[in-house]
Amino acid sequence: MADWIVVVDDDTANLKMAGHILSKNNMRVTALKSGEGLLEFIQDNKPDLILLDIMMPGMDGFTTLQKLREQENDEEKIPVIFLTADENEESESKGLALGAMDFIKKPFVAEVLVLRVRHIIDLVRLQRNLTTEVERKTKENESLSLHVVQTLAEAIDAKDTYTNGHSGRVALYSKEIARRAGYDKEHLSDIYMMGLLHDVGKIGVPDAVINKPARLSDDEFELIKNHPVMGARILKKIKEMPKLATGARWHHERYDGSGYPDSLAGEDIPEEARIIAVADAYDAMTSRRSYRDVLPQEKVREEIEKGKGTQFDPKFAEIMLSMIDEDEEYTMREE
Repeated sequence: MADWIVVVDDDTANLKMAGHILSKNNMRVTALKSGEGLLEFIQDNKPDLILLDIMMPGMDGFTTLQKLREQENDEEKIPVIFLTADENEESESKGLALGAMDFIKKPFVAEVLVLRVRHIIDLVRLQRNLTTEVERKTKENESLSLHVVQTLAEAIDAKDTYTNGHSGRVALYSKEIARRAGYDKEHLSDIYMMGLLHDVGKIGVPDAVINKPARLSDDEFELIKNHPVMGARILKKIKEMPKLATGARWHHERYDGSGYPDSLAGEDIPEEARIIAVADAYDAMTSRRSYRDVLPQEKVREEIEKGKGTQFDPKFAEIMLSMIDEDEEYTMREE
């Protein structure tokens, strides 16, 4: 069945353009000219995604989204992408705060429009499929499918233009740190799964924020900082692995208590999260970013050393340093 997109814009030319591009790419399109029309339409219809113009006469896009969210259930929220010709940062911050998942600039670039729409639909669908899979596995009294988890992790990584396989590498590094720390086979499997899903909360952070090459606004940074809480909220439903949410919620805590979201310190931070924190920081430094290439191995080692006792648990930082020293060819990094 074709993905169903509702496009809301008071400009007929924009409606026709979006309709032409999306229809050509095998999507079902419904065109509406006002926020009031959308709210009435949604009462009896459930599209996969809404493209919503911000600047419209009568009810603007912000008010429309606010009223839409008021009449939806939390588990049935339709993803919304704002359409805008406005580069105003304040408008983007307001839209993100209201729950928009992304922004698309007008006039449309066909390839960008199609990719953004498909990407958001795929991400939301994966999140819903994860919940369905968990419920199915619970009834069968089986563990969560590793394949489903890996697929979700890959979808999360795909949101970031500048990293490739981040979640998988963090999972592997975390598992190796844990192995050297004396974890048994069962616990190694658990921490691998935690590592794969440590960034699951980013599924709710707009691509425009994750991939912004410039400095983030305060509102945008708050969105990024909220991903551990959002991730824990998603994962706590998985009753077969009650500790699965641990890595997601606390991997940005710091050993000295200056991290987030709960400002935990020392051994108050769950041990698995302390391990993942070292692995996550290591991979961040050994992966490409929009503003830099992979850092030299000596610089990475220096930063891990400097973080002992402040950012990182000294025990696990020391294990990471041993792994770095053994990696003489510097192969432990993004390819």
